[in-house]
Amino acid sequence: MSPSIDEVVARVSLWKGREVTVSELSGGLTNVNYLVHADGERYVVRIPGRSTELLAVDRENERRNAEAAATTGVAPAILEYVEDLNVMVLAFIEGETMSAETLRTRENARRMAESMRRLHTAPTFREDFDMFRLVEFYLGVCEQHEVRVPDGFRDRRPQVDEIERAFAARPVRAVPCHNDLLAENYIDDGRQLWIVDFEYSGNNDPCFELGDTAQECGFDDDLRATMCEAYFGAATPALLARMNLHAVMADVGWTLWAAIQAKISTIDYDFWGWAVERWDRAVAAFDGPEFGPRLDAVRAG
Repeated sequence: MSPSIDEVVARVSLWKGREVTVSELSGGLTNVNYLVHADGERYVVRIPGRSTELLAVDRENERRNAEAAATTGVAPAILEYVEDLNVMVLAFIEGETMSAETLRTRENARRMAESMRRLHTAPTFREDFDMFRLVEFYLGVCEQHEVRVPDGFRDRRPQVDEIERAFAARPVRAVPCHNDLLAENYIDDGRQLWIVDFEYSGNNDPCFELGDTAQECGFDDDLRATMCEAYFGAATPALLARMNLHAVMADVGWTLWAAIQAKISTIDYDFWGWAVERWDRAVAAFDGPEFGPRLDAVRAG
């Protein structure tokens, strides 16, 4: 069972003897977040959702990586951690929580690339992140817990294997990545885009980061090229192909994440509908005319 916010407030030493008020923040798909006012100062509290181990969330990994990310100045500092509850008290970032619509501009594509570049200079994260292995883990969870998956999911293993082999033919150096940069994990303070929520963080191919966030934000080819050029200095066919194939793998993996959430989550959200939407997009990519040429471009390097 997740702790109540009252239990958490009573345990946080930062607020001992201070007047505290609490309000819930909307938007969390895994955890519950609260804004806490304590004698005029603001904080964010993150309380983990239930059964998140089935989603492959390692809370110690998340904590260590969030601390490392904060050293880059692009992620908020952890001000206190209630160890036995896995509850984080984070510095409050004054700014606008972004949406896919607000991020779909060339200027913001460049700003996203700049924030990712800064994050990727963080001290090496505690663990690596590999979407191919995560898919295998999620499939095991689905079988063990009788989680429904979209029709035809297992039939697409040959295409998934083709993508993995193409990446293996041209390996790149892993960097500290967030790995789940949906639009709402960016906060705009007017100067920079902050990055929050490090549940799936780990060392990874930076093209996964770019491809995943482009997919989450509904970027078209032009915006993907803009972000790629801002990050790497050039938008070569090989880099764009690598980004786009990682975007497909993001859809494959998060399809299973959403299917599991549809079974276990108490959050009022249509996780199953989201799983089907992600899977339909992955299938369209597998069957589309660009799938083969993108594999060739990645292998060519």
